[in-house]
Amino acid sequence: MKITRIETHVCHARMRNWIFVKVLTDQDGLYGWGEGTLEWHTRSVCGAIEDLASLLIGEDPTRPEHLWQMMYRQHFWHGNGIVRATAIAAIDLALWDICGKAAGLPCSKLWGGPVRDEIRTYCHLGGGRMEDFYETPVEEARRFGELAREAVEDGYTAFKSMAVPPTMPIEGRKAVRFAEAAVAAMREAVGDDIDIMVDCHARPSPAMGLQFGKALEPFGLYFFEEPCWPEALDGLAQINAALTTPVATGERLTHLEAFRHLFERRGCEVCQLDLTHCGGFTAGRRIAALADAHRIALAPHNPQGPVSTAASLEFGFSQPGYIICETVHADVPWRQDVVDEGFVMELKGRTVKPNTRPGLGIEINEAEVKKHPFEPEVLQRVFYPDGSVGDW
Repeated sequence: MKITRIETHVCHARMRNWIFVKVLTDQDGLYGWGEGTLEWHTRSVCGAIEDLASLLIGEDPTRPEHLWQMMYRQHFWHGNGIVRATAIAAIDLALWDICGKAAGLPCSKLWGGPVRDEIRTYCHLGGGRMEDFYETPVEEARRFGELAREAVEDGYTAFKSMAVPPTMPIEGRKAVRFAEAAVAAMREAVGDDIDIMVDCHARPSPAMGLQFGKALEPFGLYFFEEPCWPEALDGLAQINAALTTPVATGERLTHLEAFRHLFERRGCEVCQLDLTHCGGFTAGRRIAALADAHRIALAPHNPQGPVSTAASLEFGFSQPGYIICETVHADVPWRQDVVDEGFVMELKGRTVKPNTRPGLGIEINEAEVKKHPFEPEVLQRVFYPDGSVGDW
């Protein structure tokens, strides 16, 4: 069996352009799907995939480890930059999809079989709709409560919010009070039996991240996400040591060595590796083993398209340390039109049973994808009151 062609199919979904990758073989009807969605870098990733294709045409797609090593190590520059790591991940996911199809098994069974009967999922406030999740002002505490109630009415037992505003490296209590009010409104709306996560989006400095974390401790968060830049390992470790709330991070890390440094410093209790950015299943399984060695839980980052979701779930069924899967279900109203999924989500509780189809168990409707051609994503700019640049 040989790889004959590698295609990219771009689908504009408002916040993101989903980059679907199709790896075709010389066996009729045997191909694999991957995803390499990277906001504001769509053309760069597509170009990187085209560059990598020259290494892979004519190779055996059922040797994903060997091909991963080629993609990561050859042509001099290692594949740990975000663009190339994402391109490698997209192709790697598609290669494993082919392996599963060739074997007639779901990917999780290639790695030892399901370790659980179901996976719990969580949503973004507003189902991931840009205006609700990303653009609800943190000053509007009541709106956070309304959106939290809607998530529970949709069947979710856990949800994530962005209840921490952009802040300068040091600020007074005003921003912290806004965050407290927003989280208090959500907790009051849903009660104590629903799990709430707060995503700081790495906006705060370590000093401000610690302030936010301590202020939100009384609300019993499931986890406190990206309280400062991922490069600030000492800051992450300080925050994680000071809080009883588990710190989550890792979505912006792209290679095994970066996770090793994070885990050695005990910068988190929840590892949010992103399978579409950290090198796909081949690299992700190594990262998961390293997390297991440190007793750090897995909750992969997954706000992207439907292939990413299928991959995150398939991965979760094979990993003992996996606790919950991030999902987006209402970012665009036609999301389900572009994909046929092999897994079934129970609407009450929003849990997922194992996929029984081979590979990732999904099929992409290319005709539907073509209805949503590439458009530049909406720019997201953040400036502090003094005009200096902040983090989105």
